[in-house]
Amino acid sequence: MEKENKIVIYQSKTGGIEVRLDKTEETIFLTQQQIGQLFNVQKAAISKHVKNIFKTGELNKKSTVSILETVQSEGKRKISRKIEYYNLDLIISIGYRVNSINATKFRKWATKTLHQHIVDGYTINKKRISNHSK
Repeated sequence: MEKENKIVIYQSKTGGIEVRLDKTEETIFLTQQQIGQLFNVQKAAISKHVKNIFKTGELNKKSTVSILETVQSEGKRKISRKIEYYNLDLIISIGYRVNSINATKFRKWATKTLHQHIVDGYTINKKRISNHSK
């Protein structure tokens, strides 16, 4: 049975960001720009935290980064660029390092979800269930 391609959304009071779930990798991938939007910080802050996460050996770059080539139009030219996408493990590690209101909300949400999962043995997304039953 093939897994359905789901969209995972972490939403704060100021809005949300849509991310894709990679069926083959069973994770989500975001760019530095998207992670900056998620936590409401500049891309440079994300870059600094990523560098430190790899430097300390907390995570391995090879297993957490996917490089995809994208083509974008700049004027009349088509420019090809390689962009790094970071998986969920790296996004979570960044979220626990960033100092912003959105990152604090993310940490509270992630910690609550993990706590519920450990204590109950499973996690239920009540909003997702109620939306599917409508």
